[in-house]
Amino acid sequence: MSNFYTKNLYMPMPSNISYWWNFGALLGICLTIQLSTGLLLSMFYENSVISSFDSISQISRNMNLGWMMRSMHANGASFFFIFIYMHIGRSLMFKSFSNLNKVWFSGFTILMLLFATAFLGYVLPWGQMSFWGATVITSLLSSFPYFGQTMTTWLWGSFSVSKPTLMRFFSLHFILPLIMTSMVLIHIIFLHEKGSNNPLGLNSNYDKIPFYPFFIWKDLLTVWLFMMIFLILCNIFPFIFMDPDNFIMANPLSTPPHIQPEWYFLFAYAILRTIPNKLGGVLMLFMSIFILMTLPFIKSIKMHLNNETMTFKIFYFTWLMNFLFLTLMGAAPIEEPFMETSMFSSLVYFIFFLSYL
Repeated sequence: MSNFYTKNLYMPMPSNISYWWNFGALLGICLTIQLSTGLLLSMFYENSVISSFDSISQISRNMNLGWMMRSMHANGASFFFIFIYMHIGRSLMFKSFSNLNKVWFSGFTILMLLFATAFLGYVLPWGQMSFWGATVITSLLSSFPYFGQTMTTWLWGSFSVSKPTLMRFFSLHFILPLIMTSMVLIHIIFLHEKGSNNPLGLNSNYDKIPFYPFFIWKDLLTVWLFMMIFLILCNIFPFIFMDPDNFIMANPLSTPPHIQPEWYFLFAYAILRTIPNKLGGVLMLFMSIFILMTLPFIKSIKMHLNNETMTFKIFYFTWLMNFLFLTLMGAAPIEEPFMETSMFSSLVYFIFFLSYL
């Protein structure tokens, strides 16, 4: 065991990697925060359609530092997605996926587990947006022919989102992070087999320096900055990422005027809404995420040349701004001119990946 830690501590790293390579450490801190705060919250959470909403209020008001645990868990999920999107963005910018196939696939699996865990956790407070968001998103499965309706009913455990749905969502929300932690360890093992990429895209073994003490201080600096911002946010602006409708108890007889998921799903939600056909929209939603899986199969990527061309940089930063714009469009109502701009923005989203050919 000591040899394992020594090997990782003094692992050779490319000497020219920058702070863009620090998001892995920040994601590890976020995972630790989510696991620890989630375990504490689960000890007081009541898994029932009658008392789930009240138990959240009970935790925030009467449990010692319960408000802090809830704020850290809710806002920690948002920071988790901020960092994983930046982590993926850095990999797209420097084309890290071309030489690190196993690392890329294990990282994509972590992303999918994170999507599922976040969605399940958003339902647990049993507020208005939690209930109706779960109803809308899970009912998308019914668009698949033959087995769609059966899958939806099985997932709900009933003929609508109700008590069985909440119970199984809580169980899955507890289990999936443990699976994700295992995948994180596999991700790190694969990374250490191949070694980290660098901005030049060169896999040279000559210009490398040990992780300790050179890079550990860069990681500690970003972790310190993150914790400072995170704690200030949790104490002063604890509800900045939360939907106001979710402070109202779920009511199956009252539909909110505008249903939307959490902000980290809005880009895919905007793409979903641009297709008038339900099944087509669901397929485009899945394609917007699974297109990342196709990148390592592109054999024509020449990292050292393509990464430095001005054309690719223009494509990349245009796509980046477009991704943020799609997120804004996902929160907009379904009306003109938002639908037309969402269609154009969705087209730009997919066209970008042609720049790797």
